[in-house]
Amino acid sequence: MVENVKRGPWIGWRWLAVAAYVGLIFFLSDQPGLRVPGTWEYRDKVAHLLEYGGLGFLVWLAVRDSWPATHPVRRALLTLLAIAALAASDEVFQKGVPGRESSAWDWLADVSGALLAQLWGLSRTMRRKVG
Repeated sequence: MVENVKRGPWIGWRWLAVAAYVGLIFFLSDQPGLRVPGTWEYRDKVAHLLEYGGLGFLVWLAVRDSWPATHPVRRALLTLLAIAALAASDEVFQKGVPGRESSAWDWLADVSGALLAQLWGLSRTMRRKVG
């Protein structure tokens, strides 16, 4: 299935937004002792979910516009794998920052956010296909 998307010079802007967002993620990961405000116990997991959901959304748009001839499910799976690898490297990076934690639960929250973004993108694609 080939999606009807407009390719143009702005595709580079999509990838620039992805790169800037990844840079922001690693900048925040490098802040010693950074904590999510509030008292709710799992607020950091929600922050991870939202952070990587945003990244998943930006990557979905960039990949969709760059490779419209690739099947949407394949694009979503490859995007999810790439973001999961990035999230793992972010957790390893964070392990070396004083006052920061690194855990498999954080990684799982990251991947869950990216997964939700991919499912959203697929639902939008399927909605357009159905009408």
